[in-house]
Amino acid sequence: MLSKIETIEDNQGFHTFISQQNDAKDFHTILAAYEQERSAQAQEKAPEVNVLFSYKLEPKKREVGDFINFFTARYNTIKPMLQQRKELQNLTSINRLNQKREKEQVAIIGLVSDKQETKTGRIMMTVEDPTGIIRVSTSQNSEDYAAAKDTVLDEVVGVVGKCSDKIIFANRIIQPDIPVYKEMKKSPDEAYALFMGDFHFGSKVFMKDAFEKFISWIRGEQGNDTQKELAGKIRYMFIVGDLVDGVGEYPGHENDLEITDIYEQYREFAKHLSRIPSRIRMIVCPGNHDAMRIAEPQPTLYKDFAGPVWKLPNITMVSNPALINIHANKDFQGFDVLLYHGFSFPYFADNIESIRSKGGQQRVDLIMQFLLQRRHLAPTHKSTLYLPDAQKDCLVIDKIPDFFATGHIHRVSASNYRNVTMLSCSCWLEKTEYQEKRGLDPQPARAILVNLQTRKVKILNFNPQENEAPA
Repeated sequence: MLSKIETIEDNQGFHTFISQQNDAKDFHTILAAYEQERSAQAQEKAPEVNVLFSYKLEPKKREVGDFINFFTARYNTIKPMLQQRKELQNLTSINRLNQKREKEQVAIIGLVSDKQETKTGRIMMTVEDPTGIIRVSTSQNSEDYAAAKDTVLDEVVGVVGKCSDKIIFANRIIQPDIPVYKEMKKSPDEAYALFMGDFHFGSKVFMKDAFEKFISWIRGEQGNDTQKELAGKIRYMFIVGDLVDGVGEYPGHENDLEITDIYEQYREFAKHLSRIPSRIRMIVCPGNHDAMRIAEPQPTLYKDFAGPVWKLPNITMVSNPALINIHANKDFQGFDVLLYHGFSFPYFADNIESIRSKGGQQRVDLIMQFLLQRRHLAPTHKSTLYLPDAQKDCLVIDKIPDFFATGHIHRVSASNYRNVTMLSCSCWLEKTEYQEKRGLDPQPARAILVNLQTRKVKILNFNPQENEAPA
């Protein structure tokens, strides 16, 4: 019993508690009551985390009709967003266009099923809604030619133009986008959220020294007084996938692994995460390297592989993607955080000319903005592997987040689009030959720290090779 007493962090508090228990005769009863009170106090102080969306549907056999219903669900979710745009007030369905006068101004909402560029530079699209199909032509002189050029297959758009001979000659191509008047929410009290991802535990090039430096800092064991003070104010830690490097992810993968057992990779990850102070609430979503299906939405990490991670007392497991509300109380509605690992990002970096010409995968901010404008995390069929849900397209951004956090590209970025803070998380492994083949140029060993009171962002560099302070 004495050894147990000596491990209590607040001995003075324990003695004070004993002095208040005059009616208690049994020491064991006093100790149990004290631990119960400490547990209740800890729960009161625990950060508020509310999971708004995490995919939980049971797997089932998929049929052709599910794909049709999947895209119909996407159309029906995004259509109301577009209907709020003043340019689309006089909407009509495609099957009623033949009732319009020649060259009359019309407006429709539809899904892009085909797109081509003619020799003269004109963009020709096929757009469909539940009632029919129409061709849409946009010339280089059009007001929204750039928007038409960046339009991708399977996204839902609004079209405004003049209808003639079963073709709409468009002058406006409209995405659902984020409203320009979105509020920039700020917490009434000072607290911090940390964003990280792509640890890739198990890889030979996992940056052990850098990660150990991070752990020492967040535990308040390293850094100057200011840096330690910052670490002490962190209440949330978001991890956006690829916790481990996995096994058999690509040809010759075993040659890049230090830990070749997937169970051991997760045990190693959990062991390191257990050293993070318990006052910090960790929210974890999976990525394409984790031991589960790649098709999105990915459910929470499988317990049979990642059991040790699930057992951590301060962990919240969510799907990929997921929407989480943090730091809410009776006087503040909190922040909505959208997590998405980012498997679709390379597709848009390589195929959207306006992004490719400005740096491609090195401009994660442009990719994230592109997807926010379309209110979808992977609008094109070929951009990611997905599971068609007949009831809902879970990759639609139906609720506008305050924070949009991602990873996968292994580059760190912090930017703002219409008061949505866009965060791309770093990785924790050195550059590999496989990354070079994929055109990835990583910026490893960074963590993103956000002051929830001011919304200011710090990029913390823990790479020993770069000799920079952690804050």
